[in-house]
Amino acid sequence: MMDSDPLQRWRSAPRLNDFSAFFERTAAGQGGAPDLGEPRPDLGMLDFDLESAVFADTHRRLWGPFDFHYFASIPYRLEEECRMGPALVRTALETWARHARPASIYTLGTGTGCLARTLALLGTGRIEALCCSPTAANREAFLANRASDHAHFYLGPFFELDADRYAIDPDLRRFAGGFDILFEDTTFQMYDRDRVRQIEFVYPRIRPGGLLIQVQKLAHPDAEEYQARERQKDDLFKSRYFSPVLISDKKEEVLGTMTNMQVDKDATVDALKSFFRYSVATWNSGNFYTIISCNSRVAIIDFLSLLLKPAIPPAFSYVDLPAVWIDTVADPIAPALVWRRPNTMDGVAADQRQAS
Repeated sequence: MMDSDPLQRWRSAPRLNDFSAFFERTAAGQGGAPDLGEPRPDLGMLDFDLESAVFADTHRRLWGPFDFHYFASIPYRLEEECRMGPALVRTALETWARHARPASIYTLGTGTGCLARTLALLGTGRIEALCCSPTAANREAFLANRASDHAHFYLGPFFELDADRYAIDPDLRRFAGGFDILFEDTTFQMYDRDRVRQIEFVYPRIRPGGLLIQVQKLAHPDAEEYQARERQKDDLFKSRYFSPVLISDKKEEVLGTMTNMQVDKDATVDALKSFFRYSVATWNSGNFYTIISCNSRVAIIDFLSLLLKPAIPPAFSYVDLPAVWIDTVADPIAPALVWRRPNTMDGVAADQRQAS
């Protein structure tokens, strides 16, 4: 059992205190929404891939108020979700077929649980998906458009979901055996800087050979470089959706404090090394990264082979991908990593080219 010190820090963290009103208001649709336009996935950047298009269409039908804010705030995060989604579905279905049980996926701190609901809906009983959020309005959005009885929501912060909670909560018992995939989305950075203790808390919930997938905003050793990427985000992306006043208000209310709890790549790698043999960065947008970690060489190679190449303009990406951050000498993964080729909808692609 984890000692009380990190738990007390997390209870006192900005996410549950200083940020609480912002998240409740935004999730309820009472503020924070883009006022200049709504984000939509650019299927052209996904090479008009059929699986990504199906996922994007299903996903968009399930958005709640917070999703509009979130996908308008991080450059090309929506395309990344639509790139990641088909790989999650395919991996989960293969798990179901191999083990003759539903695959279990936990999307930790994912707002309205739109990703969890999309996966459960597309899994048609072959995927059990859980999400959590301490924001009551996110739970209301989840229940208003649950989409599948196989999607589940826990109202509370991630650190309340310990072994005892899984054992006594009737809706959580199905997850007591752990998760095949645990997806943490920009959540740890709202509680504190101690990534070792945060990963230590969730690691026992990952099944042997399972994947930890994280979307993290990382600090940079060069403060000016970090700020340059932030200006690019605000001036060239967020300005499409938010007026200058809204961008400024969020900086003042949330982003300054959140920056203090970000860690850099070196600290991230050091924390992951305590638990995983392999870790790969598969997406980069300014200061944001997708990081996939696993102890099974086969599992991580197979998962990456289901991902399309990153769907983002080169100017926003500062890393050659995939970037192997943790590897082994005896069984390296770096030489084996390849992206999936798109299943291009030729007719749609041709129509889009003509229209442009």
